[in-house]
Amino acid sequence: MNESTVLKSALSPAEIRARYEAIQAEGGMRARNAAARIGVSEGELLAARIGSDVIRLTNDPEGILKDLEALGEVLALTRNDACVHERKGVYHNASFFSHGAVRSGILNNPDIDLRLFMGHWKHAFAEQTPTEKGTRKSLQFFDPAGTAIHKIYLTNHSNEAAYDDLVAKYRDAEQNPGLEVEKAAAKAADRPDAEINWERFRSSWENLKDVHDFFIMLRKYKVGRVQALSGIGNDFAFELENSASRRVLELARDRDCEIMVFVGNQGCIQIHTGPIKKLVEMGEWYNVLDPEFNLHLNEQAIARSFVVRKPTVDGIVTSVEVFDADNELIVSFFGKRKPGVPENPAWREIVDALPLKEMTNVA
Repeated sequence: MNESTVLKSALSPAEIRARYEAIQAEGGMRARNAAARIGVSEGELLAARIGSDVIRLTNDPEGILKDLEALGEVLALTRNDACVHERKGVYHNASFFSHGAVRSGILNNPDIDLRLFMGHWKHAFAEQTPTEKGTRKSLQFFDPAGTAIHKIYLTNHSNEAAYDDLVAKYRDAEQNPGLEVEKAAAKAADRPDAEINWERFRSSWENLKDVHDFFIMLRKYKVGRVQALSGIGNDFAFELENSASRRVLELARDRDCEIMVFVGNQGCIQIHTGPIKKLVEMGEWYNVLDPEFNLHLNEQAIARSFVVRKPTVDGIVTSVEVFDADNELIVSFFGKRKPGVPENPAWREIVDALPLKEMTNVA
């Protein structure tokens, strides 16, 4: 770790833990919110509790993920600042691969469906917190800045003995409280529109063969995602009112249309494929509360929403992409589909029914 990137907390682990315990005594608060209130990362908060209800694990996320199948059904949680994605299931078929220096992973299952970017997985912990309903057990992974990448919680159907064995296997020899975190890298600014060859960029978009090539195309032309959607033209992308996310979920429920919901951060993308049933509004959060899938979307954080059309060998694939004020992707919606199968017309009808923003892009 480069010494210049290490962030030194003004608080010792004991002070962090004392402040956390005071917050909990006041009535409790989620760890992410408590960490923000204390002024530390969530990873630092967790590490401050090592020796009580937290165990530091070795930094071997690939090994841990491959061993998770023995736990049976668990709850997978991936989030960003504005959206939380929770899905119950079993961790089957974890595989990992390298492209040059980039290490990636995938779990492709009907329930636990993840895309993993392993360069961001830095710290791992097991949390075992006493509650009124018994001990809540989890595995939690964080990036170098101490920001949560992915969490795994036991359910009533999990194999608790397998969890205990896994924690024992990956328990780190170093169990002193505390965590050194690194300063998060600043997001690069978009290049000016005038420096982009929009004609060549559009030609590449027109000749896409796979939705997975879209990100590669953005990197090739050094175009920001929102910048691309704003500049490509209305035939490929146009802007919606920011009520569109809620409307997608309502129409999917009302028309019994199975959809795909993608939520991620820099280290993990988590995907739900299936129906949407129970929708509940709670303050600024709009929620899916189904037995196997929960989504919690902070609607106040939504800054821009787009319909995006990408050519593929199976025809046009349509998504709804939702961004925050920093142009970070919050959540994406697709119709349920498989490679080799054209897009579901029912999904396109839902997209066509979404509220357009009054001032759309100019081609």
